[in-house]
Amino acid sequence: MATLLTALTLGVGLLATTGCAVTRDQQSVGSYVDDAAITTAVKARFIDNKTVDAIAISVETLNGTVMLSGFAKSSAEKTVAESLAWKVEGVKGVKNELAIRP
Repeated sequence: MATLLTALTLGVGLLATTGCAVTRDQQSVGSYVDDAAITTAVKARFIDNKTVDAIAISVETLNGTVMLSGFAKSSAEKTVAESLAWKVEGVKGVKNELAIRP
């Protein structure tokens, strides 16, 4: 009975998460490598820039679109981070989801 309950619980859990697949699985290898290179280049620009706190900002790239998330100390830092991301070769778009820390 315990085995049946465990199997049923796992089955329901799998069904519940079926629609939660990340689209990254549908990327080609070349696109994945390009996205990784863009992410690395954006992070490197953040590290080189004294205005941007590279540790507080997360960078993810999918199909050339960069998503910035995390916290900025000011609206100026948020703007600079977005500007630096746009300057990286291969960037098709930037979604700036940075929150300004009070």
